[in-house]
Amino acid sequence: MSAAIEHKLEQIIARFEEMQALMASGEMGGEEFVRLSQDYAAMEKPVAAIRAWQAAQKRQRDAQAMLVDPEMKELAQLDLEEVEAEMPALEQAMQLALLPRDDADERSAILEVRPAAGGDEAALFAAELFEAYRRFAENNGWRFEVMSLTESELSGIREGMATITGRGVFARFKYESGVHRVQRVPATESQGRIHTSTVTVAVLPEAEEVDVQVNEEDLRIDVFRASGAGGQHVNKTESAVRITHLPTGVVVAMQEEKSQHRNKAKAMQILRARLYEAERQKAHASRAADRKSQVGTGDRSERIRTYNFPQGRVTDHRINLTLYKIAQVMGGEFDEIVNALTHHEQMALLAEEIGRP
Repeated sequence: MSAAIEHKLEQIIARFEEMQALMASGEMGGEEFVRLSQDYAAMEKPVAAIRAWQAAQKRQRDAQAMLVDPEMKELAQLDLEEVEAEMPALEQAMQLALLPRDDADERSAILEVRPAAGGDEAALFAAELFEAYRRFAENNGWRFEVMSLTESELSGIREGMATITGRGVFARFKYESGVHRVQRVPATESQGRIHTSTVTVAVLPEAEEVDVQVNEEDLRIDVFRASGAGGQHVNKTESAVRITHLPTGVVVAMQEEKSQHRNKAKAMQILRARLYEAERQKAHASRAADRKSQVGTGDRSERIRTYNFPQGRVTDHRINLTLYKIAQVMGGEFDEIVNALTHHEQMALLAEEIGRP
């Protein structure tokens, strides 16, 4: 192991122990303590990996030293073979602990799905993809709560927004941001021709009030009557809310709830998430620009995946991965794709990190 890597490991352990001492001192409180607690929790797993690797190294050295003792040689050889079999996995886990941490990875997320090109067919696929994400969340034990759902004709959707709550949600969902392309024969197609439609997906890490300070004077809040399908569905009061963040121009509208207060709370939740994501992307921009092998940019203008129903395949264009299991993927089984994307990005980051002086 190079001296540079050993130095990085020592720095991580030292920082973790420093945070441990600060938390135990009782000298911190409020927002500062909340942030420190979050950082500490995020470092627990990497530090455990580093310590496991260091313990294995010591065990290896001890076993090698005992080989010279005739009475201990056989036992030492068995122990050495056992620890050397464990070393590759421990070494990889240790190396991953070196990677720069994305503070958002452990957070819950806000999901936005909208049809793009393709009319009714795009709206139909948007509804199916939204449902697939709901199943993916439930398969992982996360809570999927619909914030806003605007339906279209033929059981499609114009927009679907949801909060996905749980630990590590953003780390698993973040690769879904971008343009999803579907190729199939629409239900409305009488000639049997294959059409191509697109859907845009955005995944935002959920932000807390301590992450984004939003000043009331920076907001313009408009209220209006919610639109609907007519009859009992039309809101007779001005419960819908539109919030404009004047410094950035970000606009969020919410009309799902009958209560103006609840619509405002949801709109503020989305606004904070969008502002937090904008700052997060800005902070990572210079690093991402230098990392040519990164897995996508997360930009919704980037085509990331194609779902070809006639051939039963799903292709992720960022890593050239093709799976012939479209039914399973649309049933919420995204793990194989997400695992491959995660591994690809980790290896690219690791190569970059190890190469740093």
